[in-house]
Amino acid sequence: MSPSRNSRRLAVTAAAAALLTVAPLGVTAAHAQVTRVRQGSATDASRASWSGPAYTMNGSGGIVTATMTKAVDAIRGGTGAIDVVVIAGSGSGTPECDVITPLAGVNSCTTLTLTAANDGNNSQVNTDIRNAEFVYFAGGDQCRYVAWKGTALEASVESVVAKGGGVGGGSAGHHVNSDVVYDACTASATSSGALADPYDRSLTFTTGMFRWPNYAGTINDSHFVTRDRMGRTMAFVARAVKDGLVSGGKAWGVGVEEGASLFVDRAGRATLSGPSAYVVLGDHQPEVAVARQPLTYTNFKIWKLTNGQSYDFANRPTCGYYLRSVRAGVPDASLYSGTPITDCSTTPPPSGGSTFAEVESNDSRTAANDISGLTFPATVTGDMKSTSDRDYFSLTLGSGQTLTVNCAVPAAYDADLYLLNASGSTLTRSVNDGAGADESVTLTRTASGSATYYLDLEAYAGSGTADYSCTVAKS
Repeated sequence: MSPSRNSRRLAVTAAAAALLTVAPLGVTAAHAQVTRVRQGSATDASRASWSGPAYTMNGSGGIVTATMTKAVDAIRGGTGAIDVVVIAGSGSGTPECDVITPLAGVNSCTTLTLTAANDGNNSQVNTDIRNAEFVYFAGGDQCRYVAWKGTALEASVESVVAKGGGVGGGSAGHHVNSDVVYDACTASATSSGALADPYDRSLTFTTGMFRWPNYAGTINDSHFVTRDRMGRTMAFVARAVKDGLVSGGKAWGVGVEEGASLFVDRAGRATLSGPSAYVVLGDHQPEVAVARQPLTYTNFKIWKLTNGQSYDFANRPTCGYYLRSVRAGVPDASLYSGTPITDCSTTPPPSGGSTFAEVESNDSRTAANDISGLTFPATVTGDMKSTSDRDYFSLTLGSGQTLTVNCAVPAAYDADLYLLNASGSTLTRSVNDGAGADESVTLTRTASGSATYYLDLEAYAGSGTADYSCTVAKS
């Protein structure tokens, strides 16, 4: 959610004033008139085809001239001129069109201020949008924008992209252009609140509005570094994966800093103009993401872009990221910078599964860490904090599945491994003698259906902070 646009400038320059037309488009009960302000030519540009699509994703509400110019040039193919529509949900004045109208290759710029959900069905609004070659959603309140889902406006904007035009937005307008929209319809989420409870009432989402080519699985965020939003984007990504808001079990947060803008070309390559932008990938189920409990999610993959750098959304990279985790609601240090991994062939986990670091207290079956949502084979780590420590992990096994667990135990202590059924009875165990002795168990479920099982790592002798590492595989 962005600051109100009520402070938008109402005046335009004398030169632009001669080309400006203001018209109310009708009144909705209990709402102000839909306002239409057109600058530039009164006649729409017309030609058989356009060369987009092209997109601008801005970290704050204003136009970034560098990326807007690239979008205009890409859509018109270097010749002719395009018509632009700016959609706002509140305010007055035309700050976006004041910047866009003088740009080379712009025929006209029309600001449409819509104040009610049903305004998305206004006939003149939809005519203006369909006749445009670029639509820009202004800053403001993205909850107002998602209210237009299912109206004629949604299809009209999609038609602009389909004919080779483009779309963009800043702040709230950036949010509405992602596959999963953080809509902020109940409250504005903070990083600390979202990590403390990823199901806090402030985390609400809208899906199924816009899905732009090459941009599937994304969740946009704005004002990124200035307002310290990395943590909440991590929570957004974890929720999208856990709740199935995205397909394929992966979600990409796209956070753009204030004053920065991503220009995304027709091939899906995003190039940054401005300070910074971040792509935050969650590619496995969260270790802990439940209501009223802090988030645990290991190994977010983060790409940081600086001015002039690119990210390919059509062929999403598998290297060049740094890793950061959140454990029990506490994020790693230095979330906004890290040393990129350039050789992903040795990046953990090498098997392609998930990793999970134990979250204390997990000293009983009722307090077990749930690892059933991991991608297997998974790597589970922890330590024996005392000579009486017991670490429990729960998972499910289906009929005919075989569970194999191999634990590498450090030399600091002797730990034993037990596999328990749902009622706590031992099904099999590994109790090799000696500090540093590895343990392993295997079990095949022959009964029908699925059931819950518990892994129990117990300190037999010694303790310490050195981690054990267990590979948990299903076949």
